[in-house]
Amino acid sequence: MIRRPLAPLWLSRPSRYAELPTRAARLALVLLTALILACFLALGTPGPPPASHDPAKRAQDQADVILYETIVDGVRHGGNYYTVAAEALRHGDYPLKPFVTFRLPTLAMALAILPPWAMPLLLYLLVALVAIAWWQRLKPAFARGPPLIIAMALLAGGLVVYAQADLSYFHEIWAGLFVALSLAMRQRGRWVESVSLGLVAVLIRETAAPYLAIMAGLALLEGQRREALLWFVTMAILAIALTLHADAVARVVRPLDPSSPGWLGLLGFGHFVRTMSILTVLGIAPIWLAAPLVGLALFGWSAWNEALALRALALFAAYAAILGIFGRTDTFYWGLIAAPTILVGLAFAPDGLRDLFTAALDKRRVTVKRIVR
Repeated sequence: MIRRPLAPLWLSRPSRYAELPTRAARLALVLLTALILACFLALGTPGPPPASHDPAKRAQDQADVILYETIVDGVRHGGNYYTVAAEALRHGDYPLKPFVTFRLPTLAMALAILPPWAMPLLLYLLVALVAIAWWQRLKPAFARGPPLIIAMALLAGGLVVYAQADLSYFHEIWAGLFVALSLAMRQRGRWVESVSLGLVAVLIRETAAPYLAIMAGLALLEGQRREALLWFVTMAILAIALTLHADAVARVVRPLDPSSPGWLGLLGFGHFVRTMSILTVLGIAPIWLAAPLVGLALFGWSAWNEALALRALALFAAYAAILGIFGRTDTFYWGLIAAPTILVGLAFAPDGLRDLFTAALDKRRVTVKRIVR
C-alpha cells in the first residue's frame, strides 16, 4: 500500500521524508536521535574564554581584531602588506610559520583604500544583501507568510554576529557573508554570480575553500559540467594565489620567528555544536538548550527537498568535520564561514519531523485475500 503524503504544515511542498518507506523512516529516526544526543557533547566541550566586555580590556578581548586593524592602518599609510603584517604579528607574539598564519592581503588592501567610516557601512550593506537574497530563495519554499517571517527571523539570528561594526576587520566575517550570498544566488542554470562570490570569499579567507569543493562536486554529480568546471577554475585561482602568498611570506619571515602549535585539536562534534551556538543568537541560551536546537536545525536542512538545502547541509557537515578534527578552542571563528544560515533549518524542521514520525510509525499492512466463487 502506497502512503499518500500529508499536506505540508509550513512548506509549500512535502518534505524529503514525506514518502520515505517505513523501514527507512525508522532508520532515519534512529539517526536523528543519535544526532540530537551527539549535540549534547557540547556540554563537555571547552569553549573560548568569555569576553569581559570592559572597554579597558579591549586589547585582551579583541586581540585579533586589533591585530588586523593595525595591519590595515599600516597599509593605509603606505606600508607594504607583508612587512606590516610580519611586524604586527611579532609585536603581538603571534606565530609567523607556516605561511597560512598570514592572512591573504585581499581584505587589508581593500579596507586600506576606504576611509574608516565606510567599512561598517559596507559591512551592513553586505548583511542586507544576504538577507534580501535569502528572502528571495526562501519565499517559494513556504506556503504562507508567517513561516517565511519565522525563517527570516532565524536568518537574522544567524547574522547578528556579522552586523557588528567593530568586527569589520575580521576576515571570517566577510568570507562567511560572501559564502552565504553565493549559496543563495546559486540556481540551476544560473551560477556565474554564485561562483564569482565564492571566489571573493576564498580570496579573503582561504579556509572557505571547502565551499568551492562542495559546490564543484555537487554540480558534477548533478551533471552540470560547465558549472563544475567554473568552480574548479576558482579552486585553481585560489591555488595560484596561495602559491604567490607563500612566496611573499617567505621573504619577510625570519629563521627565529615562532611557528604555530598546529591545528589538530581533536575536540569532536561537540566543538562544532558549541561553535554554532556561540556564533548565533543561540549564544544567549544555556548550552543544554542551544545544543539540541543546532541538531534540529541540521535535521531541518535535510528535510527541505531542494538542491540548495543539500549544498547547505554539505557545507555544515564539512565545517563540523574541520572544527571537530582541526579546530582549537581559540580557532572557533572558523565556524563563521558556515554559521549565517544554519538556524534557518529550524523553519524546515516541523514538516520534516511530522513526516518522519508519520512514516516511521505507519503500521498499515497489505492484506491479500483470495475469493473463491
